Amino acid sequence: MSIYDLAFDELTEFLSSLGEPKFRAKQVWEWLYKKHVSEFAEMRNLPKSLIEKLEERAVIHSATIASVQHSSDGQTKKLLFQLPDGQYIETVLMRYKKRRTLCISTQAGCAMGCVFCATGQMGFFRNLTVGEIVAQVMYFAHELAQTEEHVTNIVMMGMGEPLHNYDNTLSAIDSLTDETGFNLGARKITISTVGLVPAIRRYADEQRQTPLAVSLHAATDAERDKLIPINGRWPIADLMNACRYYIEKTGRRLTFEWALISGENDTIEQARALGNLLRGMLCHVNLIPLNPTAGYGGGPSSKERVEAFMAELSHYGVSSTVRVRRGIDIQAGCGQLRDRVIANP
Repeated sequence: MSIYDLAFDELTEFLSSLGEPKFRAKQVWEWLYKKHVSEFAEMRNLPKSLIEKLEERAVIHSATIASVQHSSDGQTKKLLFQLPDGQYIETVLMRYKKRRTLCISTQAGCAMGCVFCATGQMGFFRNLTVGEIVAQVMYFAHELAQTEEHVTNIVMMGMGEPLHNYDNTLSAIDSLTDETGFNLGARKITISTVGLVPAIRRYADEQRQTPLAVSLHAATDAERDKLIPINGRWPIADLMNACRYYIEKTGRRLTFEWALISGENDTIEQARALGNLLRGMLCHVNLIPLNPTAGYGGGPSSKERVEAFMAELSHYGVSSTVRVRRGIDIQAGCGQLRDRVIANP
C-alpha cells in the first residue's frame, strides 16, 4: 500500500489498527507532507517497532525512475516513472523566475484520443491511485527542499484526463491542500480537462477553489471533431453551457487552452469564431504553440500568426496570453518521453 493513498482520517484509522495511539498519525503526516521524507526510517521521533510495522505494510514511493531528462537551459526536468505493474507516467518540473511548477499525471495513458497529443495517441491503460498522484508531487518536494526551494504551483496537465479519474484526482488535491500537511493553496493547483461535460457540472456544484482549464483547441464542431474525438459526444454548444454553468456557480474565471497548430486552428476565421464564442464570458485564453509529436504531422504556429490570432481575439474583448514554452528540446509534452523509452528500451 502507498502511504500516500491515505487521507489523514484514514491514516489515523490505519495506525490505530496497528495498535498505535492517535497522535502518531499527526507525526507520520508531518513527516510525509512537511518534511518530505522518502523512507520510514527517516521518521526519527517514531519508535522502531512502528517503523518496522510501516515498512512491512506500506511504502512511501513505489515507483522507480526509468528515465530523466534536463532541458538545455536548466529550467525544466522531466522524469519518467515506472509503476510496480510496469506502466509509465511522466512528471515535469518547470522553473520560472518566482515559481516552481509541477506538471503531473493522473492516468497511465489517456482515453480521450486527442490527435496531436502523444498520450492520446498511445491509448488508455488505467487510472492512477491517489497515492500515485500525490507521490509525484512529494518526490519533487523532497528534491527541491535540498536547495531550499519548494513547489509553488501544480498543473494537472500531464498524462491522462484528470476528470476521467475524478475521485482520485480530487482526493489527491485534498491531501496536497490539507492545512496540517503540505498546505499548498487550492488556487495554486489547476485542473485541465478536454471537456467532460457531466464532470465539469459536478465540479461546479462542489464549489471547489481549484481553478479549471478547458482544452478547447477549436471553435467550431467541424474543426474540433478532427482534433478531439470526445467532441462527438459533447459538442461545443454542450461544453459552453457547462462552462457558463461553472462560472455562474463559482464566480471564477475559466481558462481555455488552445494549442496553436500552423494552418489548422490558427487562422483568422478560427480566431473570429472563438471571439464570438467567448464574447462576454469571464474567461481567458491560454495560447500554446503546438509541441510536435511523432504521431501527428502538424507543427507550431509562427510568431506572426500567433500575434494575429491574439489581435483578432482582442477585437471581441477576449483576453489571451501565450504560454512560455518549456522543455521543447527534451520533448516535455506529455507522453513523449514514455514513447521514446518504449521504442528504445
